[in-house]
Amino acid sequence: MAKILGLGGVFIKCKDTKAYQDWWKTHMGVTISEYGSMDWPSDGKAFTLVSPFKHDSEYFDPSKERFMINLRVDDVPAMLEKARKGGAEIIGEALDEGYGVFGWFLDPEGVKIELWQDKS
Repeated sequence: MAKILGLGGVFIKCKDTKAYQDWWKTHMGVTISEYGSMDWPSDGKAFTLVSPFKHDSEYFDPSKERFMINLRVDDVPAMLEKARKGGAEIIGEALDEGYGVFGWFLDPEGVKIELWQDKS
């Protein structure tokens, strides 16, 4: 049965992504990955990251929110169907990037939700 496995990450629009990354690195001791995200590797229980996006990024569209939530799932197509049946607006088609499958929808509050099925 299709289910959510956990939080994949939170994505935040920022006026200055470099300054945002630098603040977290300098003041909070966070390591910035090669992709510009702040990752916390699995401790055997979960994987979490926070990643800044440029303030004018269109990746969160059509949502008007400054953030997007990424959820790890075990079956993107089935989860998109669950969301659709619940009245969510599905955004585009599921996309297989080789390392993972992605799908998107707007939740009832208009927040863009990105589903990620890890293929590793």
